[in-house]
Amino acid sequence: MLRVQGSLSRQLLGWQLLIIILLLASIAVFSVAQTDSAFRATEGRKMLSVAEDLAATSGVRVSLADPYRRDALPIFAESTRNLSGADYVIITDNHGIVLTSPDPAQRGQSLPPSESTALAGRSWVGEMTVDGSESLVAQVPVISNDARIIGVVAAGRNPPDLLQGLRQAPENPLSLLAFATVLGIAGSVLLARRVKRQTLGLEPQEITRLVEHREALLHGVREGVLGVDEQNRITLVNDQARRLLSLTPDCVGSNIDSLDLNDRARDVLTGRTDGVDQIVLRRGKVVVLNRMPISSVGAVVTMRDRTELVDLQRELAVHRDTTDTLRAQAHEFSNRLHIISGLIELGDYDELQRYVHRISHTREQWHAEVTARIHDAAIAALLIAKASLAAERGVGLRLHEGSYLPEIDEELSADLATVLGNLIDNALDALEGASVGADRWIEIDLRCTDEVTAVVRDSGPGVAAEIVEEVFLHGFTTKAARGGERGLGLA
Repeated sequence: MLRVQGSLSRQLLGWQLLIIILLLASIAVFSVAQTDSAFRATEGRKMLSVAEDLAATSGVRVSLADPYRRDALPIFAESTRNLSGADYVIITDNHGIVLTSPDPAQRGQSLPPSESTALAGRSWVGEMTVDGSESLVAQVPVISNDARIIGVVAAGRNPPDLLQGLRQAPENPLSLLAFATVLGIAGSVLLARRVKRQTLGLEPQEITRLVEHREALLHGVREGVLGVDEQNRITLVNDQARRLLSLTPDCVGSNIDSLDLNDRARDVLTGRTDGVDQIVLRRGKVVVLNRMPISSVGAVVTMRDRTELVDLQRELAVHRDTTDTLRAQAHEFSNRLHIISGLIELGDYDELQRYVHRISHTREQWHAEVTARIHDAAIAALLIAKASLAAERGVGLRLHEGSYLPEIDEELSADLATVLGNLIDNALDALEGASVGADRWIEIDLRCTDEVTAVVRDSGPGVAAEIVEEVFLHGFTTKAARGGERGLGLA
């Protein structure tokens, strides 16, 4: 196997020269073949005409008919050879014995074997081996006046060699081959220099190592990396990015808009939504994306899995809500103790008895209602705790008359507690602006069929009609005045 060593420019030059040499060799072979074909067609006819003219000469016929007058035959043969341009002219008798030839050693010998039909009375043009080389020859019988074959005239030409064939080829291919060689070498040198500049002077081995290092780094990092061009087609993607976005192995070359992604993910990946640390939800995973545009190339998007961090934040929020609830309960108990202490100091024991009975009855009634309909301990505890928080804010918490929730598994119970707690807190926030004298309430409806359904209603102002569609956009909140992005929301 051919191996070209050296720098990139030398390898390119070597391969280009090899291609040029093969091309020139093909042209040369074609030209020689064309010249040989033309030689056989034109020279064959010419040699046949020379042999026929000599065979029809009366002096040749008389010399062949009379054995004592054959000394004149070499004169006729040499004269014809000089005038016609033939390489040799041979005259034989009727048995094929050479009587005259440019080669004295051939006289008295038989003509070299061939497929000639001259001794049978018919002219023949073909190839014959003379002095160890193939030559083109025409043989014509010499016929006497009484129609007898008295000899054979053979006129021949040796075919041209390679250089002669190239020189004799139509349109002079030697100059064409020389011009093509110079042009090919110059083009190869310029091409090698151009490729060298485009590869920043790197040799093939260095380019190979660079690609291997890039692949190792791309697939070795824990962060996902995804590259897109200016038409938002994926140009590269590592294993982590495929896992985080649930992409198929053949996604390279696909347009972002054609992938099975949600609108939020498409907007961030294509740059329609900009900013740092953009949060995207993808099949149960929370992914943080950062998109960096690159001029005339496209963009690179890096991504990290924040699912565990978000879960920790959610658990922290649950604990914070529990702390707030306990603090509200402690504040509520403190207020009630103050009222009881004041009634004792006033000596109004009848009112004290009625107050204690009222608050204990209300709490017992709420506990009984919750435990009778809600059989999941975590959800029941959440509702009882939220009742204290609502009571502190002057809001009534109640269950829908059709509510019923059996005991559910721990994972579903934890998720439901998070969702339900957030909804109740949002309802309490929505009721903060309502007037004190107004009937402020929150109603909770929990149902369980094939799935758990939680509905939280409140007596607040609700969502304005003009923003009812916007509440599902990522980052939208009606609490923007409090500053900062509060979470994923309804998105």
